[in-house]
Amino acid sequence: MPAPRPAPIEHYENFPVASWLCPPRLRPPIAAIYHFARTADDIADEGGAPPAERLTDLAAYRADLQAIARGATPSARWAGVFRPLAAQIQAFALPLQPLHDLLSAFEQDVRKTAAGAAYTDWAELLDYCRRSANPVGRLLLHLYGVAGDEALAESDAICTALQLINFWQDLSVDIPRGRYYLPLTECAAHGIVITKPARQFAALQPDEKTTKLIASCACQASASMQKGLQLVHRIPGRGGWELRAVVQGAMRVLNKTDALGAAALRQRPKLTRADAPRVLWRMLRM
Repeated sequence: MPAPRPAPIEHYENFPVASWLCPPRLRPPIAAIYHFARTADDIADEGGAPPAERLTDLAAYRADLQAIARGATPSARWAGVFRPLAAQIQAFALPLQPLHDLLSAFEQDVRKTAAGAAYTDWAELLDYCRRSANPVGRLLLHLYGVAGDEALAESDAICTALQLINFWQDLSVDIPRGRYYLPLTECAAHGIVITKPARQFAALQPDEKTTKLIASCACQASASMQKGLQLVHRIPGRGGWELRAVVQGAMRVLNKTDALGAAALRQRPKLTRADAPRVLWRMLRM
């Protein structure tokens, strides 16, 4: 498989592959993991298929993962995903549990959306992050040859923060799509009682209560990111700079989300070229 240029973080935001800083020898496995995750995300999210069909397709997708794990041939349906992934699993001895964890998170997305259900509390939401985001960091640590409990904990903290930042950045997108990531207990702590998520989240007003709610959620993401910052010094060479770029780009998005306050319910903050000098300066300061 040729070494493709990594795709920018647009479609699958939790995947920290964004630039030429990625070491060339790691581009094939990272691209294979990215396409595995992106395709599964599309199955869970895109198109007009009913939830039962999405779950059936994700089960078939998991069966293909299990097939290549035992050296069997995957189905023809997603051969473009699983044949390159099988080669990279063999070449780099990639662990399979993180890939299964990602699929578990995508399946949960389908079920939650179908039920119009919200996350009850931080424990439930962070468990989702453990499966939706943290596996990516663990796979990348494996590729970089970085091991140890401290590194794993730092990676989990950063990936959880990235997922949370993505949630708060995408409130204006997720709520209309029936995805409710603001924890109900956190809402209640700010005087916002949600008993019927589909109706009440859509009706949230840009007032002081909602502004304080979003600020509190932003603090949770920032605190998680702070716990993992030492990881940039553990990853060698260009990989460490790649991580610095991801961290500081995400923190800049979080700053913008926090500044918007309740307006984030209607407006999605984005990085622009004007943010590049600030992000670069913060990378250097790390």
